[in-house]
Amino acid sequence: MDQSILQYIGFAASVIIAVSMTMNSILRFRWINLAGASTFATYGFLIEAWPVAALNGFIITVDLYYLFKIYNRQYFFDILEIRSDNRYLLKFLDFHHKEIQKSFPGFVYKPEMNTVSFFVLRNTNVAGIFLAHRQGDHTLKVGLDYVVPQYRDFRNGKFLYQGLQASFVKAGYRRAICDCGSPKHEKYLKRVGFQKNADGLYVKDFPAGDN
Repeated sequence: MDQSILQYIGFAASVIIAVSMTMNSILRFRWINLAGASTFATYGFLIEAWPVAALNGFIITVDLYYLFKIYNRQYFFDILEIRSDNRYLLKFLDFHHKEIQKSFPGFVYKPEMNTVSFFVLRNTNVAGIFLAHRQGDHTLKVGLDYVVPQYRDFRNGKFLYQGLQASFVKAGYRRAICDCGSPKHEKYLKRVGFQKNADGLYVKDFPAGDN
């Protein structure tokens, strides 16, 4: 194989590994690191650098092992309702302010607006926060649905909009609406079942049969 092509493969592998090290999410780190190790293993095989190929083959095995554990791990989800003046709530919003602004640019906490407020717990750990209010008779307007980086695997969203759907319906809600704050947020909304309407809002209907 042409030496320049081999160099490009080695360079690409290095870049992928470097990118994986910047990931906050363990899940993303494992997937990107797996891609980098696979590329490096291929590079090592092609240039007959067997220690390089063997080492990265081992890394591939480790990544696959932990990905299997992540996707098969059992989680206990729950919610913890919070008052608008809860001190931990205010500390949480302040601590995660920069990250929140990335997905919800311009978000400002308004206690009087957030009448539906709770932390999302995963195995009793705070994995995210959900702030919303009633708009009209049957609409839940989501102001903030933030997940801390290490838990961004869409499980929180599935719990909120599938696991809690019957509870929302029982409370009188027939739909949830949300403004899209960023491309990442848009991807999340679509993944958990929201659809964009003619007004540019993202809407998820709650079937009345779940009541």
